[in-house]
Amino acid sequence: MSVTIDVKGLPAERISVVPSPLTELGMALHALSEPGHHPDLQGWATAVSGRLDPCLADRLCEADFLWRTTFSDVFAPFAGLPGRRGLPGGTLAEELDLLDKLTDEQFVDAALEFTCHSQYSRQSPGPLGDPELRRRALDLAAALGAVQERFARRLLEDPPSVRAWFRQLVLDCEEAFFADTWARLQPQLAADARHKTELLRRKGPAEALSSLSGAVSLDEEAGLVTIDKLLVGRGTTGDGGLVLVPTSLGWPHVMVLHRYDWQPVITYPAKATRPKAPTVEQLTLRMEALAHPARLRLCRHLARGPHSTSELADAHGMSAPEISRHLAVLKKAGLITSCRQGRYVQHQLDLAAVSRLGSDFIEGVLR
Repeated sequence: MSVTIDVKGLPAERISVVPSPLTELGMALHALSEPGHHPDLQGWATAVSGRLDPCLADRLCEADFLWRTTFSDVFAPFAGLPGRRGLPGGTLAEELDLLDKLTDEQFVDAALEFTCHSQYSRQSPGPLGDPELRRRALDLAAALGAVQERFARRLLEDPPSVRAWFRQLVLDCEEAFFADTWARLQPQLAADARHKTELLRRKGPAEALSSLSGAVSLDEEAGLVTIDKLLVGRGTTGDGGLVLVPTSLGWPHVMVLHRYDWQPVITYPAKATRPKAPTVEQLTLRMEALAHPARLRLCRHLARGPHSTSELADAHGMSAPEISRHLAVLKKAGLITSCRQGRYVQHQLDLAAVSRLGSDFIEGVLR
């Protein structure tokens, strides 16, 4: 299981290493909403959460699926620009201007990414133009809660107003906490980008890409970048470029944007010292109780937030009874918890339980 990016014919000069303030804000929001994924950031997350204005905190809850259960591509708008050679802006304001250049269809598809996993890597109609996808998007949003369902409905009915809402939310986050955070992190990220760029110039793409993470490798003969993750995906640079975005808040995640017709982007943890990432094969050998690949994929999904059986069936292309059988095995092993919310039963990975299995497993499912 891995994500691959076809880079055949891609010259080294079209590989760019650039920090992105909007991407880093997305990582910050994820760390705030899922502190269990980032134990080394708990002090920062506690301090920021403690001083958040209650009104802003409530607004963040409205659309937290943009950064909690998935990491939405709205945080990398440069990748969706025509020509597929865009680069991140230097400030949040510049990146929001890039976001404004995306069409409503692009914005809605990216914002509702959690509802269209199966269409992510291929050309397909979006929920704005396809009634069936629209219905499914609303059903899946409803499983997250009434607040998220209302937000998704508003997004589908009036994209421009939600775009304006999102812009204001970003600016308010900048004022509330992110300006200070970015001022502290930006020099570190710029230094890491310079180092990777120099490595790319001196040693070549294979060396530079493998330096991002033990999970990233390049087969130069095949022209294929492989990112070792517990999911399957395919992307291509075509006549565009490849952007590498360092993050200080994202470890252990290695994010790969491989959306159809967007420029591929790898967001990697820029950490001076980090353990070597285990391979999926090593994880499978270590965890005999989780040897079934479908259950490993379910663990990855459930690590990012609670999901209902129907959501999981839709995301993984399986029937509800098949999902239920896998969930029963995971629950018997004490690896997931379940609770009823209205007419839905939500399942979630028990991070406290799996952390006792080892940090390698945690890194693998969260990568």
